[in-house]
Amino acid sequence: MSTASIAHYINGQMAEGLSGQSQPVTNPATGEVSGRVALAGGADVEAAVAAASAAFPAWADTPPIRRARVMFRFLELLNAHKDELAEAITREHGKVFTDAQGEVARGIDIVEFACGIPQLLKGDYTEQVSGGIDNWTLRQPLGVVAGITPFNFPAMVPMWMFPVAIACGNTFILKPSPLDPSASLLIADLLKRAGLPDGVFNVVQGDKESVEALIDHPEVQALSFVGSTPIANLIYERGARYGKRVQALGGAKNHMVVMPDADLDKAVDALVGAAYGSAGERCMAISVAVLVGDVADEIVPRLAERARALKVKNGMELDAEMGPIVTRQAHERITGYIEKGVAEGAELVVDGRDFDAANAGEGCEEGFWMGGSLFDRVTPEMTIYKEEIFGPVLACVRVPDIATAIRLINEHEFGNGVSCFTESGSVAREFGRRIQVGMVGINVPIPVPMAWHGFGGWKRSMFGDTHAYGEEGVRFYTRQKSIMQRWSDSIRGGAEFAMPTHK
Repeated sequence: MSTASIAHYINGQMAEGLSGQSQPVTNPATGEVSGRVALAGGADVEAAVAAASAAFPAWADTPPIRRARVMFRFLELLNAHKDELAEAITREHGKVFTDAQGEVARGIDIVEFACGIPQLLKGDYTEQVSGGIDNWTLRQPLGVVAGITPFNFPAMVPMWMFPVAIACGNTFILKPSPLDPSASLLIADLLKRAGLPDGVFNVVQGDKESVEALIDHPEVQALSFVGSTPIANLIYERGARYGKRVQALGGAKNHMVVMPDADLDKAVDALVGAAYGSAGERCMAISVAVLVGDVADEIVPRLAERARALKVKNGMELDAEMGPIVTRQAHERITGYIEKGVAEGAELVVDGRDFDAANAGEGCEEGFWMGGSLFDRVTPEMTIYKEEIFGPVLACVRVPDIATAIRLINEHEFGNGVSCFTESGSVAREFGRRIQVGMVGINVPIPVPMAWHGFGGWKRSMFGDTHAYGEEGVRFYTRQKSIMQRWSDSIRGGAEFAMPTHK
């Protein structure tokens, strides 16, 4: 089987790269190498920054309505090619095709939001703030900005960033994950076909070296990152050292509280989908079920039945519910967590390590397969409770009441997403007010905000003051300028040495 060469995209064309370094790209369902992706060195990053810098002045001067029209054409092309994009995601990431379609659809939401940029960039105006003086504010683009994105959403997470950044008048450099890089090049092609000028959107494939080069480059004004907490923290600190604007979204340990009065059928459906969808490789996956009172005795057996019945198979099969793990290394890491959970005393109710790869479909025997795992009687001291596993492992914690549930969640280092299933309005209100988490769902297991609201967690799930996309994204990718103006016929004569006041 021939392997494809997956290149960079710089100044409107594919670029093979100057470093000469590359790494394999694997189909996780079959274990086969499908391509080799170039890994950028400093010279490749320099070329991308130079292209973006050269393109910035003209693009920033382009009227917002014309930038929006490019976004509208891109939106039309995205809708026409969304299944092609979803298929590329499934073949390199492993998530089921319907889930990949959903990822692309959520990215399209952000593009639709960015099409409204003329309205979003409007400033404020005050006439006659003082004698003969008018004052107004406006928002201007930063310049060259960069996005560093993870493997688990190779289309949606970049679209949290570049549509808003570009619509605001910036030029953009995307550094996607080398595990599933093809989606980035499909996006680049659609943007060019939409009429985006060369150099406004660039892609540098790569690893740590390319990330460090982007952070250190003096012409890169801002960095958006989604990934693990240790890397998010490092990027935030290093970016701050160079005076850059940084939003760095880190890890998660998302809890779902199930109250005794909850609709248990819906709660079980929610837990199964949120824990095992995309093989648990989501920053918003539910990895801890907090079961209140005696609800655990009823819900754990039902979760076990559903976990054992999951349709784990090649994601291109339309009835698949869960695909493979993204890499062999990730499979080994998740297996290690399961072993640690058993060693530390948790009750392993369903063991996903028992999954037989022969059940995944023809040609999948060498894929990175695992079933859903379910633990009961997990305690806060256990590693599988404290650390982000990023795999299809659900841990059940038993608590006596809602107050204990809230305290348990608030004491965790992460604060990305959380959910509570209840039929009580008072419980829902108290939970929403007291919980120290950035995104909260009431009877919604994965509360990812819509495009116009913005995405971001609290505590060690988010470094930076501005969340992703929505109006928060517009603020991140622009800076405010205040202008005060008066004309000579309203200027009183003589020097003024006192602090100006509004008289």
